[in-house]
Amino acid sequence: MVAIDSSQNSQNPVLNISIFLAFVAVTMIIVIRASRNNSSAADFYAGGRSFSGRQNGIAIAGDYLSAASFLGICGAIAINGYDGFLYSIGFLVAWLVALLLVAELMRNTAKFTMADVLSFRLKQRPVRMAAALTTLMVTFFYLLAQMAGAGGLVSLLLGLDDKLGQSLVIAVVGVVMILYVLIGGMKGTTWVQIIKAVLLIAGAAIMTFWVLALKGFNFGAVLEAAINHPENAHGADILAPGIKYGALPIDFVSLALALVLGTAGLPHVLMRFYTVPTAKEARRSVVWAIWLIGIFYLFTLVLGFGAGALVGPETIAAAPGGVNSAAPLLAAFLGGPLLLGCISAVAFATILAVVAGLTITASASFAHDIYSSVVKKGNVTAKQEVKVARITTVVIGALAIVGGIGVQGQNVAFLVALAFAVAASANLPTILYSLFWKRFTTRGVVWSMIGGLIAAVGLIAFSPVVSGNETAMLGAGIDFAIFPLKNPGILSIPIGFFFGWLGSVTDKTAESKKLAAEMEVRALTGYGAEPPAQH
Repeated sequence: MVAIDSSQNSQNPVLNISIFLAFVAVTMIIVIRASRNNSSAADFYAGGRSFSGRQNGIAIAGDYLSAASFLGICGAIAINGYDGFLYSIGFLVAWLVALLLVAELMRNTAKFTMADVLSFRLKQRPVRMAAALTTLMVTFFYLLAQMAGAGGLVSLLLGLDDKLGQSLVIAVVGVVMILYVLIGGMKGTTWVQIIKAVLLIAGAAIMTFWVLALKGFNFGAVLEAAINHPENAHGADILAPGIKYGALPIDFVSLALALVLGTAGLPHVLMRFYTVPTAKEARRSVVWAIWLIGIFYLFTLVLGFGAGALVGPETIAAAPGGVNSAAPLLAAFLGGPLLLGCISAVAFATILAVVAGLTITASASFAHDIYSSVVKKGNVTAKQEVKVARITTVVIGALAIVGGIGVQGQNVAFLVALAFAVAASANLPTILYSLFWKRFTTRGVVWSMIGGLIAAVGLIAFSPVVSGNETAMLGAGIDFAIFPLKNPGILSIPIGFFFGWLGSVTDKTAESKKLAAEMEVRALTGYGAEPPAQH
């Protein structure tokens, strides 16, 4: 074992970067091979619907286990104890909502994007415009979290404390991510996510086993060491709720609502259900995902408290990358530069794979929902649509780089929770109404999505997240925070549901009963869902 000091983290940057470049090289070869069959829109957006439930389940886990899961949650547990583990619980329980209410029904009624479901029995133009807007906003918030994780991780590896160095790192990650999507489409992205999921879960398992081995495979001893660490100012309170949310418990309730309800409204997760050939495989993929994600979150409990016990909360908070440094610092403590390099490469892989999945979702939404369906009104070839998707990929990548530079230093788990709040407020009410309420109308869709989106983003803008304190994005010098909670879910989610109801009951436009009946049959039986592409 090695002591943790500032030199330890940067003494072997060549090794760290070499491992990372090796991963990028191997996955890029896989992406290029996968791209050979990208001959249609179905190939680019949905991988030709050629993945099995098991493959797609592993890919979903790879898509879902983001930098927030590995870097953010481990750091949150190491510093805040019990309150940090609440992220793990929320992220995992959310999958039950996705499985029971959304997964199979969405797969049966859609083609490529969430808007396909929402516009099935309603007016295409306004519904697709609203859905594309919320998709792009949720994706942008999620991308910010991944980019922040990338900046923090590399600043730790290379000892980069200056903003310029971290900004260059974020730019490099953005460029590599753009290449993954441009070259490989959904097929290439899916294989990157499968590889990354296997590596991430294996890496977390090795570290968990190692931490437990040091304490005689007694998790109680790990907790005791975390309590007694000289840098732990909270004592045994780290095992009880209240360190982070004790002053304002309603903030936790708001966070919990966003985490549990947000997954079922995340466009990049929903899009994964279209890569399998049947509804049965869609269900199977969610079961696989739940098992893998659940096991991983159990690992984060050991890793988080292990980092608090072996490294120390103050050391983690003071390191380059701050709270997001807990897992890499624990790796350095356990296995020195080699394990640090391997775990950091896995974390990089995590960021690249998730960012690629987000980007292809956003580009598909713009190209398929806005350009093809609204601008060209369906009079467009698959080749033209994919070309627009590729251009959109570059634009979104550039915006993600700029945004990621702006949120350096923020906890990535916390930033992802904001994306979940936007998804739960703007997307989930509309999805549930579309699937389960026959009287839901076009006006209801637009009001629900735009109302939920404005409520969530507006409350975030005027919350302590953006201004009024030292950890805010704009710092303590600027203060226009009038909303006291850091997560808007408790207010913005009901607003989304309310506007969906209000828009529908005040809309006298007659919707097609025939299409409503057809959608119900398709959603419940899978009849009419597009068959797998044949090559």
